[in-house]
Amino acid sequence: MPTCSGASFPSVESIVGRLSASRCRPRLPVVHARPSTVFQFTRRFLERNGLSMSCSGIGGGGKGLTYKEAGVDIDSGTGLVRRIAKMAPGIGGFGGLFPLGDSYLVASTDGVGTKLKLAFETRNHETIGIDLVAMSVNDIVTSGAKPLFFLDYFATSNLDVDLAEKVIKGIVNGCQQSDCVLLGGETAEMPDFYAKGEYDLSGFAVGIVKKESLIDGKNIKRGDVLIGFPSSGVHSNGFSLVRRVLSQSGSSLSDKLPGHNTEQITLGEALMAPTVIYVKQVLDIVSKGGVKGIAHITGGGFTDNIPRVFPPGLGANIFTNSWDVPSLFKWLQEAGKIDDAEMRRTFNMGIGLVAVVSPVASERILGEHGTVCRIGEVVEGEGVKFI
Repeated sequence: MPTCSGASFPSVESIVGRLSASRCRPRLPVVHARPSTVFQFTRRFLERNGLSMSCSGIGGGGKGLTYKEAGVDIDSGTGLVRRIAKMAPGIGGFGGLFPLGDSYLVASTDGVGTKLKLAFETRNHETIGIDLVAMSVNDIVTSGAKPLFFLDYFATSNLDVDLAEKVIKGIVNGCQQSDCVLLGGETAEMPDFYAKGEYDLSGFAVGIVKKESLIDGKNIKRGDVLIGFPSSGVHSNGFSLVRRVLSQSGSSLSDKLPGHNTEQITLGEALMAPTVIYVKQVLDIVSKGGVKGIAHITGGGFTDNIPRVFPPGLGANIFTNSWDVPSLFKWLQEAGKIDDAEMRRTFNMGIGLVAVVSPVASERILGEHGTVCRIGEVVEGEGVKFI
């Protein structure tokens, strides 16, 4: 089988890199309109709040760390989703669809989770805004939608204007990378709500796609090819487990990353690498035809996200030797004694986005884009198998 083990993955070094105060309380997004069943409630809100969903059990036990032990309870997340499904049928897409004439508006909302904790510790506030934009625009591009605009929410106890400006500059950078407009935002100053020097972020993106151009996975069939797009690292998911690994192993963010095959970088630099924004590359590939489904590999990893784009009765075989797993994930697995199944359902393992394409389209894509890989194929039978 054709593979691209040894393909060139982007290094950390290559990554480019308000209005009135208000009160805030944790709550689910309110759906004000649902004109048809094509509306899909995005799961990203759940995943970014420690409630990612899974179709698999925890792989292995022993002494290895798990996401649940790090504080993310998948069973609770699944239970909440079942309750929401009774109120908003049709949930489960990467972006919510709203019909508008001959098009769909596609919307997504997300945050960056506890990656913020590392931003505070490393004092790296310049790129976390890129992560914020990436998590939403990468979701909506899975439908083939072009991002139109982005809104942000920045909340802190006491506003540090210089720090906030650094964060917003990152958001602007992310919007430029995804060719969308930063339309507005909210700055909330809430005394005593956050620790000194800390803040929280949320982002909201809206895009558009013609109805006849919607990518929804319905035409996927056995024999179609899975193309993997390389990640820059952990991106913005799984940091509760990352932080537990750091704590349990006694490692410091200033320690050098073992096994890195280019110039030496620290664990902090590797972990803070901003999430890759796939919008322009994906839309270019989509415009040439043959793309049937796209999965953003976030919370739930390969195990949960890839099956979301398949019709009933179909699954995937993943060729585990078809790409080189970056050294950061190898370190996390070794330092945390995390088994393979847990790694694959928590982290992206070096592949941040997966496109399901026809065999003919796969040849063209692999020829035109040197960093992507053929990582698997569609097979009969549901779920993901690693071979």
